[in-house]
Amino acid sequence: MAVKPRLIVHAGAWDIPADVEAEHTAAVRRAIDLVYPRLQAGMSALDAVEAAVCVLEEDPALNAGRGAVLNARGEIELDAMLMDGKALRVGAVAAVHNLLHPVSLARAIMERSEHCFLVGSGALEFARSVGLSEVDAQELLTEREIAYYRKHVLGKGRCTAAATFGGVPADTVGAVAMDTEGHLAAATSTGGSPGKLPGRVGDSPLVGSGAYADDETGAASATGWGEYIMRVVLAKTACDLLANLGAQEAAHTAIAILKQRVHGLGGLIMIDRHGNYGYAHNTAKMALGYVAGDGVAQAYICHDSVAGPELLVPTGPEQSPS
Repeated sequence: MAVKPRLIVHAGAWDIPADVEAEHTAAVRRAIDLVYPRLQAGMSALDAVEAAVCVLEEDPALNAGRGAVLNARGEIELDAMLMDGKALRVGAVAAVHNLLHPVSLARAIMERSEHCFLVGSGALEFARSVGLSEVDAQELLTEREIAYYRKHVLGKGRCTAAATFGGVPADTVGAVAMDTEGHLAAATSTGGSPGKLPGRVGDSPLVGSGAYADDETGAASATGWGEYIMRVVLAKTACDLLANLGAQEAAHTAIAILKQRVHGLGGLIMIDRHGNYGYAHNTAKMALGYVAGDGVAQAYICHDSVAGPELLVPTGPEQSPS
């Protein structure tokens, strides 16, 4: 008996301006539409989260790959990770330049090296050694980020993290999937915070903070104020809560811990080992997409401070003939 696959993606939790809500909704819908049919056809959960994040990294409206924010030096530095819940394998990369798909480099590190995490020039050297294509930095730049950098960062020092959630681009991307064999995977990718110090690494590439996956509990991808997300190891905390809570309640509780313990801001998507979705955020908005229990794709901007519309997913595992 094959498990009915699941896929949920996000494009950031922050104060998404009304005039770019449609772009964010279209981005998460595109990732779902392109990847979910392949997941139904037998694609692995690990392949699915990489593919979904690659779609989001290509979208100039988001802060990952093309469209990533600029640091205080006017450079793009990218972070990403993905994790396989079957064997608890993980690959991660941080502070890397000139790559459209840092999540694919993270995958290569996991599968083609003895390491889990590479950074900076060493990560780029490894990318070249395994044949990953570099792109000119100009291909990653967008007018949105250039304009923001000139107005808010150039000559004024770096942007404060608190301002990031009041209208500054902060659209980290992520995906969580369950495949037809019941295996789980999660991935997260980001350009980080605008105006960040060169070399700054947030939560996104850190195992347990930006993402986590374990077939025995669940999988999650986080987004938000990285310096605080890593202090509560948000994705792992949410997965650990699944021992006693349902997916939706676990997501809400994890975000409550983020807020109560460290006054952090962020969002979270997850799937438990039974195939139930969960998500929550304490920012003004979160861009979200998933395939509901009736097979209908949903994509929208969640405005509710704790959760959006009820997810149409049955309690417990749902199976279909293989």
